[in-house]
Amino acid sequence: MSARLIHNPRCSKSRQALAILEEKKVSFDVVEYLKNPLSESELDELFSKLGKEPLEVIRTKETVFKDLNLKGQELSRQEWIKIIAKNPILLERPIFDNGNQAVIGRPPENLLSII
Repeated sequence: MSARLIHNPRCSKSRQALAILEEKKVSFDVVEYLKNPLSESELDELFSKLGKEPLEVIRTKETVFKDLNLKGQELSRQEWIKIIAKNPILLERPIFDNGNQAVIGRPPENLLSII
């Protein structure tokens, strides 16, 4: 797998992460995850690379999170993955995946730790 940036072009942190990778001349693909959502298996693998559980990578302030009444829910890893796969806006961004490791780009300079 080649390196990829899980990206939302409307997000300033995501745009900053993109600029850092381009400045460092890193070869990577851009995945606009809202247009092309990650599959459940891709999300599962991504969370493993991040060393995080899905709930740690969810944007709890999104309207969808509130609309789905997810606050305080005790769900399994797989149930959270299904929810994120169906509602990709819930996924924190940006995330850089170098093929072996992944890191959340908040702050965007976090990407420097794995490039």
